[in-house]
Amino acid sequence: MDEYTPSEIEPKWQQTWRDERLFNTDTSDADKYYVLVMFPYPSGALHVGHAKNYIIGDVVARYKMMHGHTVLNPMGWDAFGLPAEQAATQKGVHPREGTLANIEAGKRQLLTWGTEFDWEREVTSCEPDYYRWTQWLFREFYKHGLAYRKKAPVNWCPECRSVLANEQVIDGRCWRHANAVVETRELEQWFFAITKYADRLLEDLKKLDGWPERVRAMQANWIGRSPGVEMDFVEGRTGTVIPCWTTRVDTLFGATYMVMAPEHPLVPELVKGTPKEAETLAFVERMRKADLASRTDETAEKIGFDTGLKATNPINGEPVPIFLANYVLMGYGTGAIMAVPAHDQRDFEFAKQYGLPIRVVIQPPDGPKLDGATMAEAYVEDGIMGNSGEFDGLPNREAWDKMAEWLAERGTGRRVVQYRLRDWLISRQRYWGAPIPIVYCDACGIVPVPEDELPVLLPQEVTFGGGNPLVECREFVETACPSCGKPARRETDTMDTFVDSSWYYLRYLSPHDGARAWDPSVANRWLPVDQYIGGIEHAILHLLYSRFFTKALYDMGHVGFDEPFARLFTQGMVCKQSYHSTRGFIPPDEVEERDGKLVDKTTGLLVETTLEKMSKSKFNVVPPDALIARYGADTIRLYTLFIGPPEKDSEWNDAGVEGGFRFLKRLWTVVVRHMDLLKKFNQAPTVASDGLEGAARELHRATHETIEKFTRDMEGDFHFNTAIAASMELVNEIYRHEAALRQAQGRPSETAQGAGEAVLAEALRTVVVLLSPIVPHICEELWSRMGNAESILRTSWPVADPAALVRETIELVVQVNGKVRARVTVAADASEEAVKAAVFADENVKRHTDGKQVLKTVIVPGRLVNIVVK
Repeated sequence: MDEYTPSEIEPKWQQTWRDERLFNTDTSDADKYYVLVMFPYPSGALHVGHAKNYIIGDVVARYKMMHGHTVLNPMGWDAFGLPAEQAATQKGVHPREGTLANIEAGKRQLLTWGTEFDWEREVTSCEPDYYRWTQWLFREFYKHGLAYRKKAPVNWCPECRSVLANEQVIDGRCWRHANAVVETRELEQWFFAITKYADRLLEDLKKLDGWPERVRAMQANWIGRSPGVEMDFVEGRTGTVIPCWTTRVDTLFGATYMVMAPEHPLVPELVKGTPKEAETLAFVERMRKADLASRTDETAEKIGFDTGLKATNPINGEPVPIFLANYVLMGYGTGAIMAVPAHDQRDFEFAKQYGLPIRVVIQPPDGPKLDGATMAEAYVEDGIMGNSGEFDGLPNREAWDKMAEWLAERGTGRRVVQYRLRDWLISRQRYWGAPIPIVYCDACGIVPVPEDELPVLLPQEVTFGGGNPLVECREFVETACPSCGKPARRETDTMDTFVDSSWYYLRYLSPHDGARAWDPSVANRWLPVDQYIGGIEHAILHLLYSRFFTKALYDMGHVGFDEPFARLFTQGMVCKQSYHSTRGFIPPDEVEERDGKLVDKTTGLLVETTLEKMSKSKFNVVPPDALIARYGADTIRLYTLFIGPPEKDSEWNDAGVEGGFRFLKRLWTVVVRHMDLLKKFNQAPTVASDGLEGAARELHRATHETIEKFTRDMEGDFHFNTAIAASMELVNEIYRHEAALRQAQGRPSETAQGAGEAVLAEALRTVVVLLSPIVPHICEELWSRMGNAESILRTSWPVADPAALVRETIELVVQVNGKVRARVTVAADASEEAVKAAVFADENVKRHTDGKQVLKTVIVPGRLVNIVVK
């Protein structure tokens, strides 16, 4: 009998799929299905943790092809970004050279996994034929008032010499440079006006019923719509109005001070000529150097400064001191807050630290009255108004509306909705990104580069290591104004890589079109994407930006849909054990066991083990090449999907890979053993349930139960692990029937005849077809050996026969006090009384219940009987 040799089978079928162009898509076909995995950043070799995303996408594509759909499953590369530029500095390799080399390596690995894509549609975001259209989109956004330039405070890393997002600042330091203290700088930056779409982005989450609820909640929280009231506090010395926004206007009588952001533009004007002017401006400068991320951390120390100024509360005329503090930012509200320490925890902590009054204006509806002098924390629940003039005694929710009306009638307040969402800062002070197509002319001002002059090419000959090399590249910077022809300067900032990934799903539809970014007629037929697949870490920014892009393009008339992804699946991470010592994460070969404990070979100190996401920095990645050489790609695919629910994090265990390989060998062995029979039934055998008895009937039912369960698990939330388990059980069932029939007949050669040739052929054929999306190479080989000329992808997905699923009898597990004591067979439609009679008639059940009091008997229909005795 032939041995299972994946090293021979897999390359053959990978080449066959490509030669036959099975995954190349004709977008003119009607019955379309667009499956898309988030395209990777080519930062280096891929590991098995990366594989999960692409394997899931490949499985879905194959499954949908077998359901008769014309499937589009493209691949490309998110190829711009800071890591490649840093590699250029460190290794002396040009970012383009390093990126393209990584792409070739990544593509080779994707092919060895058997993950097939329409490679004729491959896009690479760092190539001019792609970023030309990224620049065109910038022009469109600028033309429609969605791209603008302004000065803004940003996180600045002195090592990266570039802007960082808040998420890239950890404990005040750069996420890539642990020794680099991040500071705040004010820079002229380019923004996309995503806040203009805040309400639509929030409201249209209701449309996305094919998205995980968790992701929709994360986006809603990120948008952060907050109805509130903007009030006018008036500074007493100059009469300057300081707008102040709050969601808790019901607590306005409890404001005992106000706080302005240190970078608030009114601060220099307010303190000018005051005794504390110099001291105030020194504090402002100190706060500017603090990173923005730490200032938004609610657990961080509250740092404040009393300006010596006072402002008038608009509802009671009371003067309150004006402080500056690190926990108030210009990026939210108006950059100034009324501070109500009795009813806001941050204000409470600040007031305690600086000895400021705490005045209670909302009392709990029940229980003892609160006293600001003795409160241990702020009271933030609903209650009854007090110390609030004419509003005393009202429920605070009712008072909220009445106080908002009171302020509006007097012209000192107005209802205003604020958002946590900020406009999208797209400027990056680095080379390796799409140049922003803008020219600055002393005569004409800001001038977009004309469409027929795109792309603005990145110069190849630049010097790295001293910040953004474009600034020093005269050939790039010095240009002529497109409007007047006079000398002008190019913008040297490049675009955030999230811009590249916000529209790539459109370019896949027209990847070689040199006249337009996409064909609208094709895009409107194929989009939105039917199934999008990627990591939960992209649940907010990438997905939100893509939704914004699509809505903006819809409004501009470029597309006929306003959401990019109909269904979304976010897979969990693949984790592996890591070792951590006083030196940080260390490689496994630097750990040894001494006296039953793990120690660091270098320091001799104890080592802790933790389960971490696979990462080179944590020395826990599993390279796939050696595993594929030993076990084959199908084993890696099978194990990756079998180790747990795909939406959950899972732990990689090398020993588990061996188990997956053993199963595939069992599958191979049993199918090859009956190959003559399968060739005889080289078309799907027709098996009628009527007339089948004994082993044949059991195997027939097991086959159709597996079809039903496997199909159900492949739909919806992709329960690949339980689908695989069902197929494993069917293989076990085939082996059990073989053994039973051999024992009964004593003639192994007549196994097929005893079980019913058609039933056995049906079971073997079915398990190969069901598993083919998951382990395609072995299934293609077996399918071919059965005598099928076309790929298994061309066959139809099996459908369960309802008649085969009908059970005349069922087997119930019987537990006594939680321990399994028997298995009892009863009629499928047996009444509860008949079930109990059969259970208590069983000899083993009698032995464990005789002489004891039966407290209760719980029947789980079709599965279990649990008897509790005393």
